[in-house]
Amino acid sequence: MSGAGRIASLPAGRRTKWLVLVFWMAVFVVAGPLSAKLNSAQQNDASAWLPNNAESTQAVELAQRFTPSDVWPALVVYERPNATITPADRAKVAADAKRFAAVKDVTGKVLGPIPAEDGRALQVVVPIRVAEEGNGWEELTPRIEELRSISQVDTGGLGVYVTGPAGYFADFANVFSGFDSTLLYITALIVIVILLVTYRSPVLWLLPLTCVFVALTAAQAVIYLLARNGGLTVNGQSAFILTVLVFGAGTDYALLLTARYREELRRHADRHEAMAVALSRAAPAIIASAATVILSLLCLLVAELSSTKSLGPVMAIGIAVGLCAMITLLPALLVIFGRWVFWPLRPALGSSEPTEHGLWARIGTRVARRPRVVWVITAVVLGLLALGMTGLEANGLQSKDSFRTKPEAVTGEEVLARHFPAGAGNPVQVVGNAEAAGQLQSTLSGTAGVTAVTRPVIRDGYAYLEGTLTSSADSQASYDLVDRLRASVHAIPGADAKVGGGSAVNLDILRASRHDTNLVVPLVLVVVTIILAVLLRALVAPLLLVATVVLSFAAALGVSALAFDHLSSASPGPTPHSPCGPLCSWSPSASTTTSS
Repeated sequence: MSGAGRIASLPAGRRTKWLVLVFWMAVFVVAGPLSAKLNSAQQNDASAWLPNNAESTQAVELAQRFTPSDVWPALVVYERPNATITPADRAKVAADAKRFAAVKDVTGKVLGPIPAEDGRALQVVVPIRVAEEGNGWEELTPRIEELRSISQVDTGGLGVYVTGPAGYFADFANVFSGFDSTLLYITALIVIVILLVTYRSPVLWLLPLTCVFVALTAAQAVIYLLARNGGLTVNGQSAFILTVLVFGAGTDYALLLTARYREELRRHADRHEAMAVALSRAAPAIIASAATVILSLLCLLVAELSSTKSLGPVMAIGIAVGLCAMITLLPALLVIFGRWVFWPLRPALGSSEPTEHGLWARIGTRVARRPRVVWVITAVVLGLLALGMTGLEANGLQSKDSFRTKPEAVTGEEVLARHFPAGAGNPVQVVGNAEAAGQLQSTLSGTAGVTAVTRPVIRDGYAYLEGTLTSSADSQASYDLVDRLRASVHAIPGADAKVGGGSAVNLDILRASRHDTNLVVPLVLVVVTIILAVLLRALVAPLLLVATVVLSFAAALGVSALAFDHLSSASPGPTPHSPCGPLCSWSPSASTTTSS
C-alpha cells in the first residue's frame, strides 16, 4: 500500500477509527468552553473596522486627546407635531433629564432640554460610557431601554423617541439579538434538508451534521485562543460569517466523501477497505478544494479595510479545521456505524450504482453528445443574466435603510431632522496644528452645510474643532461635504489638518471597500488559476475553468441586481454603518453649541 493509502486507512482502520473518535471527543470537550468565549474576544471598536491609512482613522487617534473614545451619545427628542411646546412639556423633559443622569454608565453632563427654533420640539443629549475592554458595548442596549422607559412616562401627548448613535446601536442589537443561535439553527436545517434530499436516509444526515458542529466548535476555540494570545483580530462580522462558512464547506466535503464511500461499498465487502479506497481517492480533491479556499481567503490580508483584512485568517482557520474533521472524524463515524446508516437505500455488495442511470447521468450523456451547442447556449444565457450588473448600485445603505421595519431610532432621526440640524449629535471633527487654529475655525465656519462650529480647543500642540452637519451623517450630501472640507483644510499652510467624525468614517469605509474589491478579486483569480495549473498540470484548462467561474459570478450579480431593483425597496451593497464607539464621536462642546 502506498504512503497516501496508509494515511487514508487510518480513520478507517479497525482500531484506529476508535482512536480518531476519542481524539475528536477530547477536542470537543476542551474546545466547548473556549468557543463560548469567542464573543468576549471580539474587537468592535474603530481599530477593528476602519482602514488603517484612512484620514478618518488618523483623526480618531488625534481626537482621543480631546473627546472620550468610549462615549456614545443618545439623543432623546420630544415633539408636538402640530402645536408649540408648553411649559409643562419643558418641565417634564427637564425632569427626565435629571433621571437620565442617574442611569448607570451615563457620564458627563446631560444636556437639555434644548429647544428647536420652530418651538415644536425639545432635545436631550445623554452621553453613555461604554467600557472598551471585553464586551462593554453590549451594556449599551439595556441603558437605551432604560432611557426609553423613563421618557415614556406621563408624556402628555408628546411624541418621544430615543435615537442618535446609541439609539441606532440598540435597535441594531435588538435585530441581531440571539441571531447567532438562530443562524446556527437555520444553517443546520438547510444542511439537513440537503442531506435528506441527496441520500434519502433519515439517519445519515446526523453524521455530517455532527462533524460540522464539532468542527465549528473547534474552530471557534482556536480563533479565540489566537485572538487572546496571538494578536488575531476578531469582530462581530467575522464571527457571524464563520458559522455559515464552516457549515457550508463542511457539508460540501461530506457530500464528496460520502458519495465516493457509497460507491466503494458496492465494490468491497469490507467497509473498512471501502472507506480506505474512498478516502484515498476523494481526499486529494477535497484537500485541493479547501486549499484553494484558504489561500483565496488569505488574499484578504492585502485589504485596506481592517474588518475585511481580519476576515481572511479567521475564515481560513474555519476551513482548515473543517477540512481536518471531514477527512478524519467523518470517515471514522461512517465506518463505525456501518452500511445500515444508509437505510433504506443500503449499498449492498455488487448492487448497481443508481447514479449511473439517474437524471444527472442522462443529462451528462446528452451534454457529451453535443458539447458545443450546450456551452454556447449556457454562455449566452449566463451572459444575458450578467447584463443585470449594469444596474447594480452597490453604493452602501444609510443606517435607516438597513432595517426592514422602522424602529424607534429611525423614527426619532426623522423627527430630529424636522426640527434640528440632521447631523446633530454626530459632528464633523477637524484636528490640526495649534498655530492654524484660527484658519481652521474660519474655514469650517465658512463651509456650506456646516453649522454650530465650536471654538478651537488647544492641547498638546493640536487644535480641535467640531461642526454640526445640516445633512444626515451617512448621506451622500455629507460625504460630498467631507470631500470639500478636506480640500479646504489641506490647503491651509502648516495646518496638517485631518477631517474625521461619523460622515468621514463612513466615507472612508465605503471607499476602502471599493478599493479592496478592485484589488482582492483579481488577486484571488490569479491565485486560483495558479492552483488549478499546478493541480491539472495544464495552462489552457485552468483559464477555461476560471472563465466559467467569472461568468457564473457575473450572472449571479446580475440576477441579484434585478431582484433588488424589482423585488426589494433597498439597493444592494454594504452599509457603511458599523457598531464601533469612536465612529459615533461626541463632545459636550459640540452639543452645547448646537443648542445655541
